[in-house]
Amino acid sequence: MIATVLPLQVFEAPETWRTVDFISDLHLQENETATFEVWQAYMQNTTADAVFILGDLFEVWVGDDAADQHVFLQKCAAVLKACASKRQVAFMRGNRDFLVGSAFLNKCHVLDLQDPTVLNFASQKWLLSHGDAGCLGDKDYQSFRQVVRQAHWQEDFLAKTLTERESIARQLRSQSEILKKNSSAVYADVADEWSTQMLQEAGATCLVHGHTHRPALHSLSEAPLMQRYVLSDWDAASIRPRAEVLRWHVEGKVERINLLS
Repeated sequence: MIATVLPLQVFEAPETWRTVDFISDLHLQENETATFEVWQAYMQNTTADAVFILGDLFEVWVGDDAADQHVFLQKCAAVLKACASKRQVAFMRGNRDFLVGSAFLNKCHVLDLQDPTVLNFASQKWLLSHGDAGCLGDKDYQSFRQVVRQAHWQEDFLAKTLTERESIARQLRSQSEILKKNSSAVYADVADEWSTQMLQEAGATCLVHGHTHRPALHSLSEAPLMQRYVLSDWDAASIRPRAEVLRWHVEGKVERINLLS
């Protein structure tokens, strides 16, 4: 049996909302301006009533104080704040930016979302998650995740100097890239049994998540209907450029919007 994480945070959408957008896995970083520029334009121009960012907005986050030192992060904060002045913007931590603090989000007027969160909208309940907790087949990552999500580990890490934290982050990213290049293993997907149990406990009909970079719609059951929407990652400069929004309409329609088409 999969361990429960209830009680869940529940977000009640205002009755005036007509559309809600979901994005994740942009992995924003200073040396990749193309993706930032697409995201900036999207945040400035979206007509949705809310934007839910489901993790890994940033490639790495070593502490809120980094935003005080780096111009690029200040630009990201300005984009978030400007968008939040016009519509609801909500942020859920991912595996890359799990150290984003409430102080930074409050400064940007962005709602701090727990993982997972239930969204009540359009007479339905959808369950929102980054998705990494559901990749049960990746035992090494789940062990790592259990350690770094503990309060005492985060306190110890954040107590280091910014220079030390950035050095550790670079080392971890380098190790990760080496493993990707040298490994032929198939990365674990979000497990159906985890998804189904989470939906059952939440009383929800659909799970929306990112993390795996495998955009798709999976049917988990027909009676009752349970589905799993997987969000796309963003990379505007790659050979196969990607920048996709999942938009949910109050009438029930769900569409994928390719911002680069």
